Amino acid sequence: MSRNFAFNSPLLLGFDHLERVLDRATKSAGEGYPPYNIEQTEETKLRITLAVAGFSMDDLSVTVEDDQLVVRGHPSAEDKERLYIHKGIGKRQFQRAFVLAEGIEISGAILDSGLLHIDLERPIQEIEVRTIPIKQPQSGPGSNAKAINVNSS
Repeated sequence: MSRNFAFNSPLLLGFDHLERVLDRATKSAGEGYPPYNIEQTEETKLRITLAVAGFSMDDLSVTVEDDQLVVRGHPSAEDKERLYIHKGIGKRQFQRAFVLAEGIEISGAILDSGLLHIDLERPIQEIEVRTIPIKQPQSGPGSNAKAINVNSS
């Protein structure tokens, strides 16, 4: 199978999962309900706010599934039994997914006055430098490698 992908380079090793992440993000971009905001509250903190008027805490769920933050809303059975003369407040079932970068942590969720606030944090990670030891090959039959003497005299 041939792929035409922007990050398809022999120098970008291990980025094949990025294609799946971008594909998921593209699919969820077309969703329009419920409306939401994303704001940066501090240098390492974000807040997603969804307008979920009419939903109670029992009608909502917030989960993390396969590096995605998934918010679901299910109207209660009580709401389906009501007879509306006019229904202008959208309270329909929804699922809104946000693709999370590696290392993002969900610190909490609050439902306040019809707005669901989800706080996220990306802890600052220190850069780790590792030295990889280089070993000499085992000499013997079937070994085509040549050992280089690294001792200095």
